[in-house]
Amino acid sequence: MILERLSIINYKNIEEATLKLSPKINCFIGHNGAGKTNVLDAVYFLSFCHSAYTPQDSLVIRHGEEFFVLEGSYSDDVQIYCGMKRGTKKHFKRNKKEYKRLSEHIGLIPIVMVSPSDTYLIEGSSEERRRLMDVVISQLDRSYIEALNRYNKALQQRNALLKLEDAEPDPELLDLWEEQMAREGEIIYQKRSDFTERLTPIFEQFYATISDGREHVALRYVSHCQRGPLLDVIRRDRHKDLAVGYSLHGVHRDDLEMLLDGHPMRREGSQGQLKTFVIALKLAQFEFLKRADAGGGKPLLLLDDIFDKLDANRVEQIVQLVAGDQFGQIFITDTNRDHLDQILRRGHFDYQLYHVENGEINV
Repeated sequence: MILERLSIINYKNIEEATLKLSPKINCFIGHNGAGKTNVLDAVYFLSFCHSAYTPQDSLVIRHGEEFFVLEGSYSDDVQIYCGMKRGTKKHFKRNKKEYKRLSEHIGLIPIVMVSPSDTYLIEGSSEERRRLMDVVISQLDRSYIEALNRYNKALQQRNALLKLEDAEPDPELLDLWEEQMAREGEIIYQKRSDFTERLTPIFEQFYATISDGREHVALRYVSHCQRGPLLDVIRRDRHKDLAVGYSLHGVHRDDLEMLLDGHPMRREGSQGQLKTFVIALKLAQFEFLKRADAGGGKPLLLLDDIFDKLDANRVEQIVQLVAGDQFGQIFITDTNRDHLDQILRRGHFDYQLYHVENGEINV
């Protein structure tokens, strides 16, 4: 799907902007803090119903204003509207019809975003890596979201019982929630396992292309489900859970190990290698989503200020890669107009450059 026209009102530092977009490459150039990332975040919001960077919807409203509005006109005559006033809930509409549940919108406009903060996938906690799997799989499989929601509800209820201080938890209730955790957890495990198995060779190929094959990388999925039936694993150490007051075992503790030449990337990788690893991983997500779309559509690709700390060769390899027919519409932010313009001109690509300053966007 192609975003043909984007309208922004009072979103972060952007007072008002209407952009007619290139179907291939759209570059937003400006200093740090100018507002170029906010444009990409607005595109992200229209796909995921929330900001990629701001946890509360009300915080995206421009300072001193009472509302924000985002509107996107996509190919196939799809119109998406999102608006919100302070103190009220946001409204999300497709072709002027409001969604009853926002989850109905997820997956309509697949999107992959790469940003400097993505190194937390390597350096951060396992929660970040689980979220990575959840975001990609949920765009393709609504049953996965439903299983995840049921699992999290059962986990929350079990933890509430484990935290009881004045009485022993009802064993029948514990059994009930453990059975639901195990049932939903096995579904989640199978889908995550399948995802990792299919993603890994695509990821390894992207990394080899960007790095000219200088290093070998790998992904390894780790889960308590690999120790046997999940219900047995959960119940085996129930006494430990009672002692600490929360659930020590389950798919909420899954991890995706990231390896460089057989060693943990977070300990072995340079800054350039970490960044290359994350970019290759996100491009692999893109390819995964594209292959899974029976209609042959391509996700939108957002590259937010990803070229810092990469050598010139890797930057050119990335631009040449994403500008090819394998990818669809792309949004790029950068601080160096001349460098990016030179690479794009040399490749004779269809692109549009925008200059962003103090929230104003000009061609």
